[in-house]
This record gives sequence, structure tokens and C-alpha cells, in this order.
Amino acid sequence: MQPGLYSEQSITRRINRENVLLLGGGRALLMQLAHPSVAAGVDDHSDFRTHPVRRLRRTIRMTMAIVFGDRDTAMAAARAVNRVHAHVRGDDYQALDPGLLLWVHATLVDSALVTYSTFVQPLTDRERDEFYQESRVMGELLRIPGDAFPRSISDFDRYVADMIASGTVSVTDRARALGGLVLRPRLPLLPGPAMIPFEIVTAGLLPQSLRKQYHLAWGPAQRRAFRVATATVPRVVRFTPPLLRVWPLPGRNVTLTPQTR
Repeated sequence: MQPGLYSEQSITRRINRENVLLLGGGRALLMQLAHPSVAAGVDDHSDFRTHPVRRLRRTIRMTMAIVFGDRDTAMAAARAVNRVHAHVRGDDYQALDPGLLLWVHATLVDSALVTYSTFVQPLTDRERDEFYQESRVMGELLRIPGDAFPRSISDFDRYVADMIASGTVSVTDRARALGGLVLRPRLPLLPGPAMIPFEIVTAGLLPQSLRKQYHLAWGPAQRRAFRVATATVPRVVRFTPPLLRVWPLPGRNVTLTPQTR
């Protein structure tokens, strides 16, 4: 079996193979869309308004290919993403801007850490830093310059907080409209109310200021439901057999599918 970019024992594989990380997908997307230039690029150059779930699926496939694929699969997935990004540009943005790439990368790293710590088990500062440092391998494949990354996990945490506090990341009307499609996508055979639990989990995982800017409901009922989820889901995960809990199973590489290209 050809080796991949990450070893089987890496914390990157340990965290990313947990299926429960899908609960953080909404958080990552809403944080990305909260950057006005990212929202503009997504809205102008994709089918997000008609198929909002596709972006999340594409991101998952890309991540799985790079993290769990052999080296050739990982490099092919990164090249495919870079080719798409090369054509995404507007009057005041371009997808290959290092600042935008870093923010999108940061939302995925931060959301993985928050979701894993909330619904699987807490991580030590050392484990969080190890995961962050390993994430730079993927980031550099996706054209983020090495010197653009914060040096440590504490610097990374400050970067995320500062991007929000400074207003560089700020929810616009466009982001709010796109975010609504993330939380309540128009899915056949699935009525809108069926997505309420996902909306509550997403709201609970989001930074407080972004939750308010997205006008997400966060009253006593939502807070109570989120507390129940954070108390119950880790117990369910703990007793779920690996065949259902993780993907891919340890020792199995991911191959590049046509949808990743």
C-alpha cells in the first residue's frame, strides 16, 4: 500500500475519521460565508443557492482524499481544488488570495477541533497544537504560503478571534441568505423542521458574535437542547462500534473519485 501524507498514527487521521465531525460542517460553512469576499466568490461562481449541500460534500471529499488517500490521491485532490480556485475571481476578490485561503482553511481546522472536543472527547493543548501543525501540510498544498500561517495553536486561536473582532469577518445580508440555505436546505422528502436539531447544534458551536450576526435563535429552549446534545452524543459515540463510528476504517486508504476532480 502506497503511503499517504499522514501516517495511520497521526492525530490528523484520528480526528478526521470521526463521522460525528459532520455535525460541525454547518459551523465551518457559516464561518467561511461570514467573510464577505468568500461569500461573494461562493455566490458568484457556484451553484450554492440551488445546491448548498454540494459545497460541504466537495469539501469532505477533498479532505478525505488528502488526509486518508495515498500520496498520488492526495496530490491529485489538491491540484483539482487549485484548478477550480484559479478561475474564481471578481472585482474585489480572487480565490487564490492567501488571506482568503487561510481563512477558509482556518474555519475547517477550528471547526474540527471544536466539534471533536465537544462530541468525542476534550483535547489537550498539546494535541490541539499537533493537529494544527499537521494541518499546515494540507494548507500548503492548497497554495497557502508557509509564512502566512500563525506559528502555534495559541497564535492560531488569536488569529481566528481577531478576524472576527476586527470586523474583517462580518456577516452581510448575502452571507445571511446563503447561511439560511445551509441550515434549511431544500431537500426532497425532508421537511424544513427536520433540520432544526442541526441548526441548534450549528448555533451552539458558532462563536457567539457570529451566532448573533446570523440572527440565529438562542433562547432557553435552544440552549437546553444544545446542553442535552453535548451530554448525550459523546456517550453514543463512545459505545458506537468502529464500523459505524469512523470512516475510513483504520488501515484503509481513500481513492480519488470522479466527484473530487
